[in-house]
Amino acid sequence: MHRQSDDQTVDLLPPGPWPLPPQYLTSAADINAYTSAVEVFVTDLCQLQPHRTALLQILIQIQFKFGWIPIEAIAVISEELSLASGEIRAVLEFYSFLSSKFQGQYRVFLSSNITDFHQGQQSVLDTLCSELNIDLGNPDCNGLVSIALTSCTGLCDQGPAALINGHPIVRLDKPRAKQIAALIKTQQPFDQWPQDWSHISSQLEVTGPLLRETIAPGDALSKWLGKNIDNFLDELEKSGLRGRGGAGFNTYQKLWAACRNAPGDCHYVVCNADEGEPGTFKDRVLLQDHYDRVIEGMTLAAWVLGAESGFLYLRAEYAYLLPMLNNALQQRRQTGWLGNNIGGSDDFNFDIEIHLGAGAYVCGEETSLIESLEGKRGIPRIRPPFPVQSGYLQQPTLVNNVETFACVSAIAISGGESFAALGTEQSTGTKLHSISGDCNKPGIYEIPWGISIEEVLKLCDGTDAAAVQIGGPSGSLLGRDQFQRQLAFEDIPSGGSFMVFGKNRDPIEIVTNFIRFFAHESCGFCTPCRAGCQQLNSFCDKLDQHNLSPSALTTIKQLGELMITTSHCGLGKTAPLALLALLEQWPSLVKERMQRENAPLFDLQQALVQTATLRGDQ
Repeated sequence: MHRQSDDQTVDLLPPGPWPLPPQYLTSAADINAYTSAVEVFVTDLCQLQPHRTALLQILIQIQFKFGWIPIEAIAVISEELSLASGEIRAVLEFYSFLSSKFQGQYRVFLSSNITDFHQGQQSVLDTLCSELNIDLGNPDCNGLVSIALTSCTGLCDQGPAALINGHPIVRLDKPRAKQIAALIKTQQPFDQWPQDWSHISSQLEVTGPLLRETIAPGDALSKWLGKNIDNFLDELEKSGLRGRGGAGFNTYQKLWAACRNAPGDCHYVVCNADEGEPGTFKDRVLLQDHYDRVIEGMTLAAWVLGAESGFLYLRAEYAYLLPMLNNALQQRRQTGWLGNNIGGSDDFNFDIEIHLGAGAYVCGEETSLIESLEGKRGIPRIRPPFPVQSGYLQQPTLVNNVETFACVSAIAISGGESFAALGTEQSTGTKLHSISGDCNKPGIYEIPWGISIEEVLKLCDGTDAAAVQIGGPSGSLLGRDQFQRQLAFEDIPSGGSFMVFGKNRDPIEIVTNFIRFFAHESCGFCTPCRAGCQQLNSFCDKLDQHNLSPSALTTIKQLGELMITTSHCGLGKTAPLALLALLEQWPSLVKERMQRENAPLFDLQQALVQTATLRGDQ
């Protein structure tokens, strides 16, 4: 998982089905051999990474090796890293891609994102369950396979999509689902599966200065090394670059300058590649096709800050990109553009490690990501202090997302004024949009800020749209009467997701999907988000059952406003937005779902069932 000292890279994805664990074995020799293999593997991992911050990465590697985290592994980690087993289990149970129970030799994750659902995900799910004779969420009795849902695979432009033991499978349909079931039944290794199933195309529909050309290692760095850092910061300031992750902070003023001036023993550079917002896949394309732009941007940041260490935090769903990215880092070391004495400079040393996430949407929030980098649960920190003051290991830490670092490379090569010549006064440059849903041309669109929603729909051939969701579930749900609005920080900002919904789609179904996503992904740290998401979910259930009282509308609006103003992090603050937009823009649809005047918002019996389930009583 960490950087390699030679040309070898770590490929976490298993080549075939996982081995059956002891509970499925009958031979004492086989059981002893399995247990011994676990203990040896985990001991070696811990001795290679003998520090507390490596805990999550060790657990991830065990998960990919054996398909679960055996109790023997926890005992070894506890002894080797001097950690309480309860602390290890707390981390294990926080991340959805880790499991303390064996889920089968094949673990299938289907995306539950609304666009995958509209593309036929339910038919694929039903076919797989029928062909394999299993129920959703329950492994078969022989330990062969399980099927579960995950929020988004980052493959919305070529869905329905799945991850099987981490291997991506795209463009699923009923016939392909039957073929997958047959391959699983015969336990075929993945190199014998049709290779085109895992071919992930970039689908660049509209390109601009960022995507039109690739750069070679050192193209941006060679222009600036040996020159005055303040001059480079002047170019960054002229560019007006704002963070491309969604919040839109001024990159120069709020982040780079503040982090550079923050006191500390050392500084860190972090690339947030935890692209977990459903409907977003632009970072996947940048990492596949333009990783040198991203790495170059991170290295420029290290030069400005005087940082010697950096991390690229890669979402679990993109684990298949790890070998390619490790190779890219190694090639840069060999050519002198990463590691020691970068570009021939005696005093510029900087290297990058890739850390994987393990399935937690909240880790897209920068302080949660830093907690995860330190091997902990991804619980958001209280701010201030901010990461630029006290981040990774309490040191000044710069956190930017993939697209932002790619933009920095472009600014370094072409200059700040050239970058600012596109877009609007407050939203300079171009923006990458991940377009999916009911359009004939899904894919990646690089478009200057300031374009109208209507113009984007013309580009992607989605002119029959009745609604769009900008910025993923945490963004803005807009009907046709708002299609003249602009994509810009001064109007409709976006982290990059652009979902198109045709006139035959039900807005209530769309919003319900989003609310269930937030209810599942809430980390539970603060009450407004933890309890609020469950209440939003209950409200949507009543909408679905045509069992909503008029008084519930007032209550749910008040709850939504309370969550926005009091939630600890952005997850809780944005969770109610789509539902509030539904109530405002489609009131007649909501009114149709009302039946009883006195229908309660809170169902005590159902809440008790949920509580029992969480306790493990049933």
